[in-house]
Amino acid sequence: MAVYIKPIPTLTGKVAEKFEKIARENEKKRGTVDFSREVEMTKRILKKSNLRKFK
Repeated sequence: MAVYIKPIPTLTGKVAEKFEKIARENEKKRGTVDFSREVEMTKRILKKSNLRKFK
């Protein structure tokens, strides 16, 4: 049995320009996440479990 797939709406005109502007502004504000604490904790857990050798 075939299932109807709805077409994806396309932004045009001023709406598209506004979307582009907001997207570029948000891209400049993008931050980073520091996972160093989690990585160290994971290494300690694996070291205790003797599943893997870590230096």
